[in-house]
Amino acid sequence: MNINTNAIDEAVLALLYLTLHDYDRAWKGHDWDAMDRLYERGFICNPANKTKSVVFTEEGLRESKRLFERYFVIADNKGE
Repeated sequence: MNINTNAIDEAVLALLYLTLHDYDRAWKGHDWDAMDRLYERGFICNPANKTKSVVFTEEGLRESKRLFERYFVIADNKGE
């Protein structure tokens, strides 16, 4: 089976935004291979540490928010 790791990475990055706290931190309970790829791509700081959360880079925080809104936010047609 061929797995689209780019799609997995997008989903993980979007889901990290769901657990955003302290401005730039997210709980890191996701697949370690995906987390390593996000680190290699410069979206998060090194996840290999004892803390239970990971720190976004500035680019990672922007991209995480963009992907979260793309995949998980329903447009409000009320104009609010």
